[in-house]
Amino acid sequence: MASIYLMQHTQVIPARPEEVWNYFSNPNNLAHITPPYMRFIVTSPPYTGQVYPGQIITYFVSPVAGIPLEWMTEITHVAYLEYFVDEQRVGPYSIWHHEHHFEAVPGGVKMTDLVHYRLPFGWLGKLAHRLFVKKQLEALFRYRFQAVEKIFGRPTAG
Repeated sequence: MASIYLMQHTQVIPARPEEVWNYFSNPNNLAHITPPYMRFIVTSPPYTGQVYPGQIITYFVSPVAGIPLEWMTEITHVAYLEYFVDEQRVGPYSIWHHEHHFEAVPGGVKMTDLVHYRLPFGWLGKLAHRLFVKKQLEALFRYRFQAVEKIFGRPTAG
C-alpha cells in the first residue's frame, strides 16, 4: 500500500479572527499566496459569499516544468472561524485532505494547516515524493508563510 504523508505548518497572524477567516476561506486569494512559477489560476466562478460544505473550486496549476494540471477541490467541512477542510476530487494526488484550523490567540490568530496526501503510482510515487514532491510542498508552505507576513505583518513578541 502507498504511503500517506502528513505535512503540518503553523503561523500566528496579527489580525482579527474574522479578517483571517475571510481571507483564507476566499479561493480568489489563493493565487496571492502561491509561488508565481506555479501559475495558479482559479477557474471556478468568482467567489461571492461564505465558504460552505459541498463548495467546488476548480483551478489550473503548473507545479512541474510549467505543465498545467487541472485541480478540483471540494469543501467538505466548515465550522465558522474554527476550521474548514478541502479535499481533492480531480488532480495529481490520489488523496489530498487539507485542514485549515484557526485559533484566536493573544495578538492574533494561530493558523494551522494539516495536509494528508498520497501519491499515485506505488513505488514510483514514493520515489517522486522523496526526490521532489516533499521538497516542493515544503517550499510552497515557506512561500505562503512569507506571503502571509507581507499581507498581514509579523506578530509582535509577547
